[in-house]
Amino acid sequence: MSDLRNLTEKLTATTDRLKRYLPVIFVVMLLAIYGLLTYRTQTLNNAEPTVDATTAQASSAKIPRIDPKVIAQLKSLQDNSVTVKSLFDQARNNPFNE
Repeated sequence: MSDLRNLTEKLTATTDRLKRYLPVIFVVMLLAIYGLLTYRTQTLNNAEPTVDATTAQASSAKIPRIDPKVIAQLKSLQDNSVTVKSLFDQARNNPFNE
């Protein structure tokens, strides 16, 4: 029974000493978590895709198709209207002008 009392006295003395350092332990743990998250983010940010992944994405990418009827209609509008023709020419010469 005295061993149990002796053990509880030692535990209370140890916990009293640890309570004093609790804020420091908390800050160290917080900094460790922050450091690990920063390291992991940097690792994932600098990761290059594998050749298989780029090949799979390139093969699955859909090439946009324009309906031939729409192309024919735009050409007929361009040929029939002078203002539309000038808009097409202006857009070709300076595509970033609004």
